[in-house]
Amino acid sequence: MKRREFITLIGGAVAWPLAARAQQPAVPVIGFMSARSPEDSAHLVAAFHHGLAEGGYVEGQNVVIEFRWALGQYDLLPAMAAELVNRQVNVIAATGGAGSALAAKAATTTIPIVFYVAINPIEFGLVASLGRPGGNVTGATSLSVEVGPKRLELLHELVPTATIVALLVNPTNPNAQTLSRDLEVAAHTLGLQLHVLHASGERDFDTVFQTLLQLKANALVIGPDAVFTSRNEQLAALTMRHRVPTIYSYREFAAAGGLMS
Repeated sequence: MKRREFITLIGGAVAWPLAARAQQPAVPVIGFMSARSPEDSAHLVAAFHHGLAEGGYVEGQNVVIEFRWALGQYDLLPAMAAELVNRQVNVIAATGGAGSALAAKAATTTIPIVFYVAINPIEFGLVASLGRPGGNVTGATSLSVEVGPKRLELLHELVPTATIVALLVNPTNPNAQTLSRDLEVAAHTLGLQLHVLHASGERDFDTVFQTLLQLKANALVIGPDAVFTSRNEQLAALTMRHRVPTIYSYREFAAAGGLMS
């Protein structure tokens, strides 16, 4: 074999792996953004990984997941969504509250968005309809906000002597206004006096329960919110300490000692 032919052969052999790698498709990237914290969402992330595995995707092998956590600070969500768009993710999973989905929708009209929210997605402009969502956004809803009046009714059935009731909402949550409006109507129908209290973080909790005592409220409904969910145990302990019968959306609250969910 001539020297020139040998060099050509070796050069071609070196190029083969490079060419093979160049032909392989890029690993897809999922943007996962949540208004909650990773500590209280471990079970949700595990379920997310399980669902991906059922579809043949394993993080670190054939898919990359970019996690973004707002830790209950809703004002951080728009910047998080913008980061994922700039990262050019293939899809955005918007979880942990309506704020994530709304921020993602505002950030892109081309990247597919899959949401899980507690609100009516039509009322908040996320989709055109439940049957035909349209655009680049789809997902699922628990309608947790819409069943808020039912929670008030159940609490009233369990504690019929409670005629002064408080509703706790996070004023920075997009669902706060809708939930407050719906429960005020329900309270009027049930003949109850309703007071709407605000808390945007755990620093407000002590003030909330002091206000409950001042109002002589003898029952409490906690509105669905990432901040409240991440502090289920703390809120449950406060309701027990102050002897306030309370209902919340999720079973973790009742499991931590709260009255019902």
